[in-house]
Formats: sequence, structure tokens, C-alpha cells
Amino acid sequence: MLDATTKGLDARYFPLILDVLDQGVFTVDDNTCITSFNQSAERITGYTADEVIGTRCSEVFRTDHCSQVCPLRLSIASRRPSRNREILIRARDGHEVPISVSTAPLLTHGGKLLGGVEVFRDLTAIEDLKRRVDAQYRLSDIIGKSPAMRRIFDLLPLVAPSDSTVLVTGPSGTGKELIARTVHALSPRRKSPFVALNCAAIPETLLESELFGYKKGAFTDARKDKPGRIAAADGGTLFLDEIGDLPRLTQVKLLRFLQDRVYEPLGSNTSVRANVHVVAATNRDLLELVRAGSFREDLYFRLNVVQIEIPPLCQRVEDIPLLVNHYVRIFRESTGKTIQGFADDAMARLLGHPFPGNVRELENIVERAFILCQGDRIGVEHLPSSVLQSGTGTGASPVASSIAAAELG
Repeated sequence: MLDATTKGLDARYFPLILDVLDQGVFTVDDNTCITSFNQSAERITGYTADEVIGTRCSEVFRTDHCSQVCPLRLSIASRRPSRNREILIRARDGHEVPISVSTAPLLTHGGKLLGGVEVFRDLTAIEDLKRRVDAQYRLSDIIGKSPAMRRIFDLLPLVAPSDSTVLVTGPSGTGKELIARTVHALSPRRKSPFVALNCAAIPETLLESELFGYKKGAFTDARKDKPGRIAAADGGTLFLDEIGDLPRLTQVKLLRFLQDRVYEPLGSNTSVRANVHVVAATNRDLLELVRAGSFREDLYFRLNVVQIEIPPLCQRVEDIPLLVNHYVRIFRESTGKTIQGFADDAMARLLGHPFPGNVRELENIVERAFILCQGDRIGVEHLPSSVLQSGTGTGASPVASSIAAAELG
């Protein structure tokens, strides 16, 4: 039991003890007005204690969480602590500072509420390190560290400056359009249009006019000239998705354009020249379509000058944690939730899932989990049944298990 002298000594030196800490610490009364502010809090925020004491903390930290889900106000209201919430605050000079926040209510021995205390840690150095690590595993918006993705990273800067046709292959949902956009972004054409056309989404009768355009009077409803996607992409990049679904007649006209860079709009006898870099994509086996007679062999070879093959996600399991962290950051910013990531067991389930829908399926899983999760970590209970049925702990492959152990510590 401490005697009165010792208690007085502790109280007298308490502010000095707080100033030794390298974490910011401040206290508020039950109206969230700041009552103390240590030296590390001054260093991180740029404000002095004299400037902020007596001011509401929301006026100092200026973050969206202050008016929405303020961790300190929640602790005071619920009389429960919260730990390690990551948020962005705005320092005195206006720049954003990432911090990790832990809060607790201040209560007397009798349970009377005095206010609250917040301890926060500057994450700037950690975030900088994360960005440097991320930079090793991403090119533009493409993310991955698997050998297959590293090969694509090495190939894209070589392909982008060329005008040669690129064929991107891979299962649905692997990000073929993202590859095409990256080729465009890395090319000298990046300031010119990127125009996409899904050959499977447009009826066969309309596809030719959509691609090449038409002249007034070309058909009954053609009351004025309309340029096609090729004209819209002039000077830039034309992305032809699902190229395997292109009708045979349109294949002939596209072949001529790829050979001579000229085309004729529907209803015109005059050739038009266009300066367009063509990137095509398909999830189908074009050689099999050639053998079946539904795809022209000469067009296949004209398209397949440079092929970029994207493997399914199940063949690059080591990319899953990187992609998960990427989507967590995106949805955290868009929803305002303070979710930090996936719990260990939930991540292990993801690593054991075959992902028939590939990256698109993974993005949907993270988005769904953000809707359901009300805490700081996404758990197994927030995963869809398709993942729970396939990603059992005992059913995960040895590769996935070793990756889970490495990623989750």
C-alpha cells in the first residue's frame, strides 16, 4: 500500500513520466476537451500543449473519424478500451499523419466517469516501408510477387513502347484489362485515349459498326455519321476483350486493319487510316478455335505477336496476401471502417481456396467481409460458404500452409 507521500510523489512526476514516452498521449474530460498533452503528442501533431488544452480533440486532429466513429468517444460512451485503430490525422501544417490509436475511459475507483485517454503512435516510417515493399511487388495497379507475375512485370516495360499487337490470355477474372491498361500507361501513347470494346457483349449485327463506325445512310437508322471505336482510339490504345467471340466477317476486316492500319466505315468506299496500338484479350484457347474453324488462323498469328499469359490465382497463392491487403486498404478508405485486415484463421482459409473466379472473386470476398464485419479484424464468420467449404485448415495444400505460416508469423 502506498503512503500519502509516495502517492503525492507519483502524482507530481506523472507528467514527466508521460513526456519520456515516444508515443503521443493526451487526456480529455467527458466533453472531449483536452486536459493534458505530452511532448510526443506535440511532436507528432505540431501543436503545443498550451495551444490545445481546453480545445475539443476533434478540432485538433481533424479526421473523418472525429465526426463518425471516433475511437475515444466510443471508449468514453461504452466505458471500454479500444486498441490499435489505424487512422489518418491532419497535423498543424496540413499534412496527413498515419497513426495507430488506443483509447480507454478514465474512471474513478467508484466508477465515476472523468473523461478518456488516447495513446497514439506515428506510423509514418512504417507506412513508408510498406510503400517501398509494395513497390517491389507491383507495377502500376498490378500486384504480385509470384514468379509468373514477376515475369509479366519484366515483360510489360519492353512491350509498352512497341506498336506490335499484344495478346493477353488467361481465365476470366484474372485482370486482363488491367494488363492492357498498364501497357497503355507505360507507353508513349499514355496521354491519348484508351478505348475498350468487349466483343462478346455486343450483338453480332452491331459489332462491325461499333468497331469501324458507319456513314450516314449505311442502314435505315443511320441518320448521321458515327465514328467507331478505332476512330475513338486514334493515337492511343484499342483494347479488344473476348477477341475469341469476334464473328468471322468482322475477323476479315480486323485482319486488314492490323496489316495495313486502314479500314472502311460501314457504308463507305473510302479507306481511313488510324494510328492505334491494338491489345486483344481472351479466356478461350484460340488455337483450338482455329482448329474448329471458328477463328481465322492468319488473324491468330497477326494478333499473337507478343503473348502475355496470366495464370489463375490458384497457381500463384503467394500473391493472395498482397492482394488482400490491397483491397483492405481500398475498402477501408471507401467505407470509413477501421478494419485492419484478416484474422490468421480467415487468411488461412483464403490461402486454401481454389478461387475459380480468380482476382475478381477475391475482391468480392473482401468487399462482402467489409459489409459484415463490425470489428477490427475480418474473421472466418465473415467469409462466404464457398470459402469455408474449400479452405478448411486440413484441406489447405502444403504450399498454402507454408505461405500462411510465413505471412501470418
